[in-house]
Amino acid sequence: MNPFTALGLPARPDLDDEQVRQAWRDIAAATHPDRADGGDPAAHTAASAAYAWLRTAWGRSEALADLTAEGPPVPPPAMRASGPVFACRAVVLPGRIRRGWLARMAVRTLAAAAVAVSAVILIPGTPSAPAVVTGCALWWALTIRSDLAPPPGQ
Repeated sequence: MNPFTALGLPARPDLDDEQVRQAWRDIAAATHPDRADGGDPAAHTAASAAYAWLRTAWGRSEALADLTAEGPPVPPPAMRASGPVFACRAVVLPGRIRRGWLARMAVRTLAAAAVAVSAVILIPGTPSAPAVVTGCALWWALTIRSDLAPPPGQ
């Protein structure tokens, strides 16, 4: 699926957020299932998925990279069919770590660990200490992906 085609946009790197948002609004208004004529649920679903992918500059750059890479574009994880994804990811994770930005991963890991340990030492026994530790772990988990090498085939 080409998300640019689903929104009726050209696949260009200079699209901005407002252009994508306006294209989404136009298609959503014309195809929404709550319309009196029933709309077009399939087109609305495709446009919704495309907007979720293209609404940020990062998403647009990834979509463009997928389009210019050899083979069909690989949809983002939210749009892939469910299945034994966890097992597949666990198998390729060591290779992605090895080929990724090791120094940046180490700095992120050390920063998260330092803040978590500081919270436990400075504010022990308060409800905020586990919250800070959880926040550090969540920040680390959500940001470390950018330091990993791309998955095989992308």
